[in-house]
Order: sequence, then structure tokens, then C-alpha cells
Amino acid sequence: MRPDDPKPTMPPSMLFHGTANRFITSILAEGLLPGCRSHVHLAQDPHKAAVVGQRYGQAVVLTVHALRMHDQGFRFYQDDDGNWLTEHVPACFIR
Repeated sequence: MRPDDPKPTMPPSMLFHGTANRFITSILAEGLLPGCRSHVHLAQDPHKAAVVGQRYGQAVVLTVHALRMHDQGFRFYQDDDGNWLTEHVPACFIR
């Protein structure tokens, strides 16, 4: 994070990640990784996550236990567009 980036914030209990069906096997094995971004992007609204997932194929919306992650020391940030950001989501926090 750069000095002008948001400060860590407590997330809601659940957040959502939209992806394509073809990525599910690797996500369940490795968790959610940022890829070429600096952070994993999550949505508070499952419908918004579904729209993002549709960009890459047949959409699947994953539920992330964000508050449990936070309670275990993971940091969350919220950007100006309302997206939630974190560095990595281990598979054990994904449903």
C-alpha cells in the first residue's frame, strides 16, 4: 500500500468474489490470489460480484468469511469505489 492508500478497516461478516467457473478448482486449492493486481478485490453485494465474474466466463460467486479473516489478523481496505481489498484469501475462508 502507498502512503495515500486507505487505512485497514473492519470488513462486514461476508464479502463476495465473482469469478469464472473454470477457476474454481485452483481457487479451492490455493485460495484467492491477486494475480497481476496488488490485492484481491471483493464486493459487499453478491450481484456486483456476479457481474464481475461474467466478464471471464460462466460466473460463480464465492462467499468469503471476511470478518473471521479479520479476526485472525488479515487486513482489509476499502477503496473509493466501495470495493474491499485484501492481499490473499486462503481457501479455508471461502464458501
